[in-house]
This record gives sequence, structure tokens and C-alpha cells, in this order.
Amino acid sequence: MKSNKPALRAGLLTGLALAGAVLFGGVMAGAAGTGSPGSEDDPLVTKSFVMEQIEKALAELKDAPAKNEQDNKFVWQVAELPPGQQFEGMAGTEFIVRAGKAVLVDPPGSGVPDITAGTNVRAGSTLALNHQLIIPRTDGRGFISLGDKNVIVMYRGEAVIK
Repeated sequence: MKSNKPALRAGLLTGLALAGAVLFGGVMAGAAGTGSPGSEDDPLVTKSFVMEQIEKALAELKDAPAKNEQDNKFVWQVAELPPGQQFEGMAGTEFIVRAGKAVLVDPPGSGVPDITAGTNVRAGSTLALNHQLIIPRTDGRGFISLGDKNVIVMYRGEAVIK
């Protein structure tokens, strides 16, 4: 009986050669997609091009002050009010009186929540120092600075000082 070893060897060699060709073709196709430095797929750029892109980005930042101003509404700010000045907060404005005598102004008469004490402060009440209050609506609520010392207030949100 004749041996099939030569036919088996030929089949294995053909299979390995075919697998190698497929693998080599895939590697070459992948390398062609990445490009070499300076090619169309991976271009080199000049200094003037980079500077132009930087100038465009800086111009966009300069043209967007409204966004930066809007972001500042959510940053704590400090104001000093001499006696007689009024602080009027817009809806959602938070404030903390740090020093001086401040009396609540509340035209609608429904009060302002003191979230530190968990109470509702009414018009004419002297505000406790270091308590955080929140203006619920834009309707004239805030406080007036009284006494002989300036009121120092920290606030976050929109406010008008009159």
C-alpha cells in the first residue's frame, strides 16, 4: 500500500502559504492606511499654519465674553454696601451676610428662605450673620444696609446693588 504522506505535506504547505499571503496582505493594507510622515495621510504642517490655528482659537475666545460672563453668575463674589444701599437678588441668587447690619426687603411679603436655619425670614427682620439665604423670584427681594458700618456680603447669582 502506498503512503499518502507526500500528498499530506503538499496540502499543509499550500495551506500555510495561503495563510501567509492573506496575513501579509492584511499587514500591508494596514500600513498603507497609516501613511508615512509627510504623506497625504500624515501631512507635515508649517509654523505659519499652526500659528493661524492658534490665532483662530484665541479670536473665538475673545468673541465669547457673554459665555464667560454667564459662567461668572455661578461664582461666589463679594460686595461691600455702605449704609443705605440696597442689595436686590434675582431668582436663584444665594447670599451670605458676613459683616454689618442688613435688614430684609421683601415687597411681595412671602419671605426669603434661610437655608442655614431652615426658616423663612420676613420683611424687616435683621439678617443673621453667616447664614445662607436664597432669593426665590426676581421680584425685588433682598436687603438694605443699615447701621454705621458697611455690610459685606458674599453672593452667587445675579444681583443689583442700588
